[in-house]
Parts: sequence; structure tokens; C-alpha cells
Amino acid sequence: MTSATATSSTALYDVPGPRARRRHLLYGVLSTLVLLGLVGWILYLLFDTGQFTAAKWTPFAYEGIQELLLRGLGNTLKAFAYASVLSLALGAVLATGRLSEHRVFRWSCTLLVEFFRAMPVLVMIFFVFVALKVQPLPALVTGLTLYNGSVLAEVFRTGVLTVSRGQREAAYALGMRKTQVMVHVLVPQAVRAMLPAIISQLVVALKDTSLGFLITYEEFLHAGKLIASNLDYDLPFIPVVMVISPIYIGLCVLLSSFATWVAKRERRSPRTRAADVAPAEPPTLLPGRE
Repeated sequence: MTSATATSSTALYDVPGPRARRRHLLYGVLSTLVLLGLVGWILYLLFDTGQFTAAKWTPFAYEGIQELLLRGLGNTLKAFAYASVLSLALGAVLATGRLSEHRVFRWSCTLLVEFFRAMPVLVMIFFVFVALKVQPLPALVTGLTLYNGSVLAEVFRTGVLTVSRGQREAAYALGMRKTQVMVHVLVPQAVRAMLPAIISQLVVALKDTSLGFLITYEEFLHAGKLIASNLDYDLPFIPVVMVISPIYIGLCVLLSSFATWVAKRERRSPRTRAADVAPAEPPTLLPGRE
């Protein structure tokens, strides 16, 4: 590390001395002990209430229960796939409308975005399912699409607006049309800024697929509910939570990892790198001017 880097890294705070380092170490040890104590207390409660008895964990050894969970997981992924693709498409359309120069189109898209963002997603799912008498899967996907699409519309619009105004003006000066400016100049530069927010919203859509069990859609949480409410296995609610929760967490981690991979690939892409500039050569001196 150079002296300039060291100076810049410590410009906003003092380097901790020996006493401060001992204090920080003490805080770290105490925090670790508190967390270990909390984990131990939770494990004690689980063992004390008989959550690890064989009767509660027996159903997961049966092939029928495993097939039920796998079918529920497949239905969850199916609903998420439909909702994510449609949400991205709806968000792009609404964002384009909000960026339009035509006042009527812009106001209409703004009204739709604000309305669907303000509506609870569960209310929209129930409305489509009950009032419109739609099947569970289309009702769930419709509710998720309307809500997440309206949120993504704001993400897309904000991402495009973050690109400097000079980029847009330079593209227009070259004779590009508005569609070409949007597709070839603004969107490619805004993608990297929008990607974390897009993935975060897709994670929300993935978790909201669990609302499908309220309209009898046989997704992952619905399968877990059927197992947890089984009296033959002594109501294994906690074991079901301990099996289902890591799978939901794993799916969200996979989405985040995919976003990180896409961001790194985008940074390595030749389309996002600045062109190499050749070093300037020394000027050639004319005769008699040496």
C-alpha cells in the first residue's frame, strides 16, 4: 500500500491504538458469546418441546412426502418464472411510457404505476382469483406481475435517468433516433446500475409466490402446510420450517450469485470497456528548428 493510499484510507478516522484494539476485541468476544448463548437457548427450547423426535421427522423419509415437496417446489419455480418474465416486460413497457414525450401516454403509465405499487399484492391476487374467477396459477402470476412490474418500471426509469444528459445529447447530435438512443446508448449504460435493484425485486417476487397457498395453489409452502398440519406425525410444524426455510434461502442466494456473475461478465464485456487510446508520439521537428 502506498503512502497516498494509506493517507486517503485513514483521512476520515483515527487509527485505533492498543487500548482501542483491546476494547474492540472485548466487544467481539462478548458479541460472539451472546450469539452462542442465543443459539444454545433456541436449541434447548427445540429439544425441550420435542421438535427433534423421530415421530416429527419420519414423514420426510416417505417417498410420497418427498414427491409432494418436489411438486410444490416445481410449482413455485413455475409461478416465479412466469411472474419474473412478465414483470420485466411490463416494467419495461411502463418505464418507456413514463419516459415518453407524449403527455397522455406518460400520465396514463404514471397512474398505472402508482396504483399497482400502492395496492397490496395479496389484494390483487384475491381480486383476480375471486372476482374474475381465474385459476390459481394465473391469478397468482397476475397479481405478482402487476405489483412487481410497477416497481420495476420505477427501477428502469431511474436507471435510465442516471445516465448523464451529455450521453443523450451526443447521440442525438450524431443523428440517432430516440429509439436508437434508448436501445444503444442509455439502456446498456444503465443496466449495471439497475441490476442490484432488479435482482432484489425478483427475490421479493420469489418469496411472494408463497401467497399462492391462500388461493389453494399447490406451491412449496402449501405442501409444507399439508405436512405440518398432519396429526399422524404429531403436527411437525417446526421440522417443516427447518426443511423449507433453507430451500427458500438457497434460491434467493442463487439469484444473488447470478446477479454478481452477470455484473462481472458485464464489466469484462468489450462493449462496456473504453477504447484503448494509443500513447501520443513526440512531434517531429522541422529542419532548422532544432
